[in-house]
Amino acid sequence: MTYAKTLSLFQDPAHYAASNYVIRSADGHVTQAVATKNVVWHAGNWYVNSHSLGIEHEGFADAGGTWYTEEMYRSSARLVRYLAARFNVPLDRQHIYGHDNVPGLTAGGVSGMHWDPAAYWNWQHYFELLGAPLHGLGYGRSSVVMILPSARRTEPLMSCPDPTQGPSVPIPGTGTSMVQLHTAPSATAPLISDPALHPDGSAGTTRNCDWGDKAAAGQIYSVADRQGDWTAIWYDGLEGWFQDSRQAPAAVQTHAVLVTPKQGLASVPVYGGAYPNADEYPSAIPAHTVAPLQYTLKAGQEYAFGGVAPTEYYYAQTIDNSLPMDHTVVRGRRCSTRSSWGTESPSSRPPTYD
Repeated sequence: MTYAKTLSLFQDPAHYAASNYVIRSADGHVTQAVATKNVVWHAGNWYVNSHSLGIEHEGFADAGGTWYTEEMYRSSARLVRYLAARFNVPLDRQHIYGHDNVPGLTAGGVSGMHWDPAAYWNWQHYFELLGAPLHGLGYGRSSVVMILPSARRTEPLMSCPDPTQGPSVPIPGTGTSMVQLHTAPSATAPLISDPALHPDGSAGTTRNCDWGDKAAAGQIYSVADRQGDWTAIWYDGLEGWFQDSRQAPAAVQTHAVLVTPKQGLASVPVYGGAYPNADEYPSAIPAHTVAPLQYTLKAGQEYAFGGVAPTEYYYAQTIDNSLPMDHTVVRGRRCSTRSSWGTESPSSRPPTYD
């Protein structure tokens, strides 16, 4: 969406102000739309929204990288460096991420999640500007890898629908910062099928918005298998294969704590948020529960552990705090792991209400 249209919508009482900041493409001009102390509805997930700041970048993802100007990258990086220092946010891909990394809060909402900035946002360049370059332990054959396509690698172009040319028209422009994941170690093998985006089991696509078969730069995965120049990672409960030749590597070695189901468990459910248990809410606030998503972490699979997150729910029914207990944070006794799989470990602290 254009910068002007975004600000127009944010000033319209009939719409939400959906980000804390908006950045213009042409010159990187920054406008703050909402104070950082307030929650904005930018990511389509209330739990994520209440624990993050939203920055909208002017542009259209299906136009390739044309809207992502150097002025925008540099201005955005300056803003994020400032916010990260102010709020003690680590400069890594676990904490600096796009809408396309935000999980759905419910199974029914996953397919409608935002998919920007998509394949043509240059994460490598962005993190260099942040002063925290993405790097690993060199190219090699470790059991944990970070997606980091080398300059020698040429990724297939993404596609987008065009009303006059068809549903999958190649997007012209620069190379992408992600890899496409196949069902087998072959460029002709179908792309993996995300159960939310392709509930009929049909293959994934090269569509820019089809985020369920693509892994972006800076993200860390456990290696499931290797065959020749191909590497498979555990992704959405599936093995996703990408070409990773020594001449044009797509990933670097790294290290991470890995999570897997406890012995004896066939699978672990996956959640899009970490809310307190029902008995941890005060009587004046209805318990907000969240059901598992359509993904599971199966026995024998491993995923990179991203840290521990609090189980919290921000109860906000009005803008002006006019109802009893309105604008209250309910904190539970439990914490949740921040791999994308929602396994929990107990904590001894009692629930608190702020």
